[in-house]
Amino acid sequence: QVQVAESGGGLVQPGESLTLSCKVSGFTEHYYGAAWFRQAPGKEREVVSCISSNEENIFYADSVKGRFTISRDNAESKIYLQMNSLQPEDTAVYYCAADRVVCPRTANYYSNGALFDYWGQGTQVTVSS
Repeated sequence: QVQVAESGGGLVQPGESLTLSCKVSGFTEHYYGAAWFRQAPGKEREVVSCISSNEENIFYADSVKGRFTISRDNAESKIYLQMNSLQPEDTAVYYCAADRVVCPRTANYYSNGALFDYWGQGTQVTVSS
């Protein structure tokens, strides 16, 4: 019954910004964590950011810290990822994931995304001139 759907990907130039949106449905309450992962060509999937149900536990990968901001609107059941100062190395398919979990504090614990049972189909973000 739980469904996750991302949107907002596209083609942007280096230095520009883009905001991704994730709609989560099927949870009775809003007691679920949500995370953004990405996978670039030839690379393994990696965690980008995670936010807890009450927004008090937030994680950012070192590669995006200071540039990306994760947020959520529980009334709308949406999770956002604001991406600023985008660079070519940010090019990847971005995935939204959700589950009744608490965001881990280190990137290694996210490595295979096993904490999350519910995933969106992915949205392509391309940063190029």
